Amino acid sequence: MAPNPDIRASDADRDRVAESLRDHCGDGRITMDELQERLEAVYAAKTVGELQDVTADLPEKDLYQLPVPASQAKGAGAPVRRSSSSDAELQRIRAMWGAWGVVSAINLAVWLVLLVQGSGVPYPWWIWVVGPWGALLLLRTIFGDRRG
Repeated sequence: MAPNPDIRASDADRDRVAESLRDHCGDGRITMDELQERLEAVYAAKTVGELQDVTADLPEKDLYQLPVPASQAKGAGAPVRRSSSSDAELQRIRAMWGAWGVVSAINLAVWLVLLVQGSGVPYPWWIWVVGPWGALLLLRTIFGDRRG
């Protein structure tokens, strides 16, 4: 049952609608200018009906989260898949390994320059940079992030 549009809106109602508008702006359904206009209308709204008027032309749920109907082909017309948290974690791990590789290469290159220029073999100090950091990255890659 839909709420009576003449009921006074609470601050929580306004905040919920404002968050929804920000999500719609992030999804590209409304522009930043429209977002600003609608947010002003939301915080000026006194009733639930006024809040409903602000979002009347927007879907209540994200259309990408809705299941594909069985009668619809799952080919080119299917919505684009959004990246999941596991994809984001994989990207973070790749970025960490990339940073480790760059720093390791720089340290090894400096050590090799010292090896070529100096007399004798210098102490391989670079292993104290590369080793512990690489070991921690390896553990994180194997076991994942257990913080939350």
